[in-house]
Amino acid sequence: MSNQTYRNALETYIAAQANPTHKFGHQPRLYALTKQIGAALDPALTYDDDVVFAAVWLHDLGVFIGHRPEDEEALKAWDHVAYITDRAPAILTESGFPEEKIPAVLEVIRTHQPQDTPLTLEATIARDADILEQLGAIGITRTLAKLGSDTRFCTFTKALHALQKQLTTLPTQLHLEPSKALAVPRVAIMQSFIAALESEAGSNLY
Repeated sequence: MSNQTYRNALETYIAAQANPTHKFGHQPRLYALTKQIGAALDPALTYDDDVVFAAVWLHDLGVFIGHRPEDEEALKAWDHVAYITDRAPAILTESGFPEEKIPAVLEVIRTHQPQDTPLTLEATIARDADILEQLGAIGITRTLAKLGSDTRFCTFTKALHALQKQLTTLPTQLHLEPSKALAVPRVAIMQSFIAALESEAGSNLY
């Protein structure tokens, strides 16, 4: 089976599962970022793009409505990474993905969050890309889109605090030099937005 066949299968599966639908865009944007990072790496560094692709498209399945708990207390304790690492082998096998590469995909998913320590180049690329998705105009848009649908963001002020935390903590957690370069304009955008928001709203943001 060609790699395009199982790539199409994974894209189709996630497109059908993404709920709310705006969460679907994260996957193609994230993969595009991994390609940008990978293209700028030292040519001596090679990675398996199939592994990165599969991990990027599957990593957030457990945050979709229909896959995560609906109960608020259960949701607070929900481990979406454990959920997808349990589900991913069957999904990958059904899509025709090479069996021998599945453990590498699971390793990328397991360490894709900022607090994780990636152990492979594929995982490092995917993790850096996921951090970049939380910065810049996209990072702002994704955070504000959660207002009213995510219990962590019930007010504009809570969203602002989240953006401030993203800005101050995430750029320093990037590992690869191409990722750090891509972060520079994104950081500037967030700094400008936050400054404007604080200036316009003052103490009345709520």
